[in-house]
Amino acid sequence: MPEIAADSELREVAELMSAQARTFLSTTTQVASGGFPGAEISLLILATSDLLAAGARLAAIVDVVPAERFEPDTGRQTDVDPLRDALAQMFDGFDDYAEVADPLLGPEVVPATISGDLACVTEEVAKGLQHFDDGHELEGLWWWQFSYLSIWGDRASSVLRVLQAVLAHLRLDVEDDVAAEAEYDALHS
Repeated sequence: MPEIAADSELREVAELMSAQARTFLSTTTQVASGGFPGAEISLLILATSDLLAAGARLAAIVDVVPAERFEPDTGRQTDVDPLRDALAQMFDGFDDYAEVADPLLGPEVVPATISGDLACVTEEVAKGLQHFDDGHELEGLWWWQFSYLSIWGDRASSVLRVLQAVLAHLRLDVEDDVAAEAEYDALHS
């Protein structure tokens, strides 16, 4: 990593963020392609939680400032439309949700989608990874930090809450007799 000193805290944060970005992108893509039937929501919760933990480290360090005051052109943009469409199809019937736009500024409720939020996070994280992989490690780290604070941290936090709520409804919203029978089976097995 020529831009970041070998023994610096930034190197550790950049390598961790790079690994978490790759895991999130891989998991989200595989889930959208139908690669984990029955485990989709749990895997997205894990991948999003891990990515947010890496993002929290970005927020805990000083502001990253690249040597150059311009963003190098990566020459390519991640097309997240196929991912968004696949996720929207997978979450058909419960993709839409409502959230408070900015809880510090007021109670304004705005529409959001699970598929749109995951695609947004994917796009921002992938852009940082493109810089990182192109040898612009400090630029990648700056992008991850900036976009965590301005875009993907918020979107990932929102979608994580919704995915957890979906999982809770799937697991807990059962008829009383079904729950009692499952409880009895668990106690007597």
